[in-house]
Formats: sequence, C-alpha cells, structure tokens
Amino acid sequence: MKNNEQSRQNRREFFKSGTLAAASALAGFSIIRNAYGQSADLIRVGLVGCGGRGTGAAENCLTSAPNIKLVAMADLYKDHLDKSLKNLSDPNRKEGALKGVEVKPDHCFVGFDACKKLLATDVDLVILATPPGFRPLHFEASVNAGKHIFTEKPVAVDPVGIRRFLAAGELAKQKGLAVVAGTQRRHDPAYLEMIKRIKDGQIGEVLAGRVYWNQGPIWKFERQAGWTDMEWQTRNWYYFDWICGDHIVEQHVHNLDVFNWVMGAHPVKALGSGGRQVRTAPVYGNAYDHFTIDYEYPNGVHMLSMCRQWDNCDRQIGEYIVGSKGTGDTLSERNILRGASAWRYRGEEVNPYVQEHTDLIASIRTGKPLNESQDVAESTMTAILGRQSCYTGKEITWEAIMASTLDYTPPKYEFGPLAMRPVPMPGQTA
Repeated sequence: MKNNEQSRQNRREFFKSGTLAAASALAGFSIIRNAYGQSADLIRVGLVGCGGRGTGAAENCLTSAPNIKLVAMADLYKDHLDKSLKNLSDPNRKEGALKGVEVKPDHCFVGFDACKKLLATDVDLVILATPPGFRPLHFEASVNAGKHIFTEKPVAVDPVGIRRFLAAGELAKQKGLAVVAGTQRRHDPAYLEMIKRIKDGQIGEVLAGRVYWNQGPIWKFERQAGWTDMEWQTRNWYYFDWICGDHIVEQHVHNLDVFNWVMGAHPVKALGSGGRQVRTAPVYGNAYDHFTIDYEYPNGVHMLSMCRQWDNCDRQIGEYIVGSKGTGDTLSERNILRGASAWRYRGEEVNPYVQEHTDLIASIRTGKPLNESQDVAESTMTAILGRQSCYTGKEITWEAIMASTLDYTPPKYEFGPLAMRPVPMPGQTA
C-alpha cells in the first residue's frame, strides 16, 4: 500500500510539473481533447479566491489554450491577492514566465463584495476558488451575470447550498453558459478510458466498491491577536463546517465522484462513523479527522468510503471497483482492469488540472458549452450525506438529505463575532 501511494504521489507531482503534452483523442469520447485548432478569440478571465488552489487554477487556465488573459482578481484579503498576483507575475518562476497575466490595480477587488465587483467587469470567464462555503452564492451571482464558469469542487457545504447551486446550474444551461468543475479525473484520459471500459461491461456487472483518501495532516493557522472570529475562521477555513464542509466534502469528494460516475447514479442512503481521534486542539475548530461510510446504491450495490488525515499512518488514495467478471483499480501506479478483459492504461499522460480548462475553453469557442453542474452537485451531496450520517450516527436516505433544511450560512458576512457550532456528537447532533 505504501508503494502504491508513493507511485500515485509521484504521478501527481509529474502532473503538476506542467511539462506534459495533451493526450491524443480517445475514440468515442465526447470531451474535446484539444482546443488549439478552434477559434482563438480572446477570453478574459477573472479569479475569485486567490489562495493556493485559485492561483494554481489561474495558471492552469492560462496555459490550457492560446489567447487567454487573466484581467481581474478578487479575494477576501488583500495579502492573499497580492501574494497570488506576485506569484503569477514572477518572471523568474521555475516553470518559466507565465503569459497572459494582465491584471491592473483597478481590477483587484478585496472584501466580502469582491466577487460582485469582479463580475461587474468585462471578464468572460470566472474561476471560483474560494473556500466552498461561498460557492453557491458566487456561482449563482456568476450565472446571473452571464459569465462562463470554472468552479472548484466541492460546490456547497449543506443541502440548502446544493439546491441553490443546482438551480443556478439549470439557469446556466438555459443561458448557454459553460460550467466545468474541478473534478479533474473526468478530464484524465486514464480515467476516461477505464470507466468507459467498465461501462461497456468489461468487468461485468458492478457489485461493490471501495474508495479512499487517507493522507497525513494539512495546513492550519493559529489564531493571531486582533483577529475577530470571522477572520480566524476564514483564514483557518479548513476546520469549520460552515466554510469547509469538513474534509470528506472538501477533499474526498473526488473519490466519491468517481464511484458515482462508474454507477451513473448517486447513492440511495448512507450509514457512517467518524470523529476526532488525533486532532482535538482548538485550532481544529469543529472538524472531524476521520470518516468511514457504507453507501448503498441502486440494485443493492454497496461502496465503502474511507478518509482520514492522520500523521504516521499508511496512506491510500484511489478507487477499487468489484465486478462480476473482474475488478477496476486506480490505486496502482496506472489504472488497471483485472479479470477476463485484463487491461492497463498505457496511453499518454496528461495534466488533468490543465486539461479540464482546455476542455472548458474548447466548449466555449465551439459554441458547445459543457455543463458539469449536476454531476459535481450530486457528488458534493454524496459527501454531505455521508458526513451527516457520521455526525448524527443515523442512517440517512438521499431523499431526506435533499429535502433537509440544514443551512450553515453565517448570520452576517462581516468581520466580528461568529460563534462556532459544537463538535458534532453522534447520537446527540440532529
């Protein structure tokens, strides 16, 4: 398991190098593999959320196709925006100078209304990369403003936010707006080919599955003197339910998305267990550090979901699909099918973080806008469903979570007091 995870980590680092060429087209796939032969009309991009992922997404977008320019940036904090712009503009970047960064001071916006101000500019495409608690609000505003959208995952932290996102996604379809989500495995030819083969029946009927995101600890920010509750929680956002949704939603959504993709469906119910075993200090807010869930899908298919962020423990990230005639495995160095129709992906490697933007830009320029809003919303809700089962200790159905009035929205979007909800206690939390 350690060797497999090391191989997967090496592969992810290879992806991040940005030195790989786009993969050749895969027969039968509807996603456009290459935008370079299409009309290269200028596309002006605005970045909302200038943290590490937002900065990376802006770089990915700028390198995904020709004639892309980053012209506006927005963030809650000026120091975040300034750092991101400096990194993107640095002529001495180890990857080489980045072309297309043309952000003027009057197109830099800070504060809770920064997204609104950016949307009032002449940007064509917005990248939504704030912490996910803001996503439904920003997505809805972007659709209303008539912008094409790249939205990072997840797309909400609660059922009320999911319903808001879904409604805006439908409006985007009516307006002919492109929406691509940061579930980059759906733009990775290794995953595309493997799942196509599974759907074609090469491992028979899917009977069960396992999905994992088990890794070590991530960043945290201790509270500083002078920070209000709101500033601390928005700077240390990973550990507060209203803005992160917990790590099962923020991170493990990738693996849950893959299984939904394989099944062509969302789960019908979930029963889980989780808690705070090693991360109990105040800096960790009200977040859990581990979740384990039994999801049930249509036709009685069960999937085991496991995610944790523990130091000095075995790590495993990927998916394992059990069929009546074989298995599908992404936990190995390369995607593999075992059984009567044995197969291993041997195609060209692609940076999926770039490819998702290539596909988005191509869909805009060809007038055939992609819209991934429903898929990413259902995968996010799958994570929320499992989280709430763990928080409450109860089995929860899809119908119940979709109808839930659970809403983590803070009373006010302003700096000042903001009470933290207690750490969820199974058997006590509703």
